Amino acid sequence: MPESMDMIERLISFDTTSYKTNIQLIQFAADVLSRLGADVRLTYDDAHEKANLFATIGPSHLPGIVLSGHTDVVPVEGQDWSSDPFRLLQRDDKLFGRGTADMKSFIAICLALAPEFAAAALRMPIHFAFSYDEEIGCIGVRRLIQDLTNLPVKPRLCIVGEPTEMRVIVGHKGKKNVRCHVHGKECHSALNHQGVNAIEIAAEMVTFLRALQKRIRQVGPFDAGYQPPYTTIHTGLIKGGTALNIVPAQCSFEFEFRNLPNHDPEELMAELRGFAQDLVPEMLAIDGATGIMFDEYNTTAGLLTDDADEAAVLARQLSGNNDTAKVSFTTEAGLFNKAGIPTVVCGPGSITQAHKPDEFITIEQIRQGEAFIRRLLARMITG
Repeated sequence: MPESMDMIERLISFDTTSYKTNIQLIQFAADVLSRLGADVRLTYDDAHEKANLFATIGPSHLPGIVLSGHTDVVPVEGQDWSSDPFRLLQRDDKLFGRGTADMKSFIAICLALAPEFAAAALRMPIHFAFSYDEEIGCIGVRRLIQDLTNLPVKPRLCIVGEPTEMRVIVGHKGKKNVRCHVHGKECHSALNHQGVNAIEIAAEMVTFLRALQKRIRQVGPFDAGYQPPYTTIHTGLIKGGTALNIVPAQCSFEFEFRNLPNHDPEELMAELRGFAQDLVPEMLAIDGATGIMFDEYNTTAGLLTDDADEAAVLARQLSGNNDTAKVSFTTEAGLFNKAGIPTVVCGPGSITQAHKPDEFITIEQIRQGEAFIRRLLARMITG
């Protein structure tokens, strides 16, 4: 059996759903690494209820390699699990539990094999970066990356262990989340000429976003490495109104761009803002207190790493696979890359299992993940 099995079982037992604390898991990991002599740094959220860990084994005065993963998992409420999501269960060649695929198995492999790094004469340092709240917008890793500016030497490269079935991912889409609030004027629906219908204004903007998506599907830009091969636009939430016979004064909706890394979502936002600006004069003509406001509450950079970059070359050598790929989901890799740390994504498990009831990872994927990390160790000894 893989050496990391016990560690996977331990990490799965921590319920680190994004709306809960991850402190217990982080403290456990910090204790494991501290006992090995690692230099451990923690960064916290404002409430000190969640933490990132950045730990270094080896000569810290040299540029090293970061192994990065997030500790939070998505909720299990409302899902039909056949077993306790936070208790590891083995059936045949599969391990079931929340986070087995996304992505505690990778973190467990790192921790289980950390003693081998600590016992070796490393020619460069290995860094372990474990973050909070990735699932709700790569929140924690931003503070972790910011804290890296305090290091005497910037890391050489980064490998993010999201589940890719050990394929080397050199590109992923970016993501921009926006909340729009329309403030209209309430009145009786029989006198709707005296009001400003916030729902109808919002609907016009949602329709505009739909037209933008249709245009992008037709004219691009395109990148065949992604599915779908273009930037996507999606409206996922909308609420407003109080009764059918009342012109609604309030309406809000939330939408996202999942953009190709070389397609700037700010250009799309500028188009929407321009469209909204054209709607405002008619609203103000009825009531000067009306308006449209945007809250761009999360933006995560896409990833675009050249196949010839050292990070991509190394990951291909470690995985034994000469191919690279791109994915449509978003990770913290784009943020590391944006910070000047060349990054790829490569980890055990399948993204098709992520976020589902009865999430699982195969034992073979764990074996491949362990082999990948051990090959990395061998490279860090020989140079």
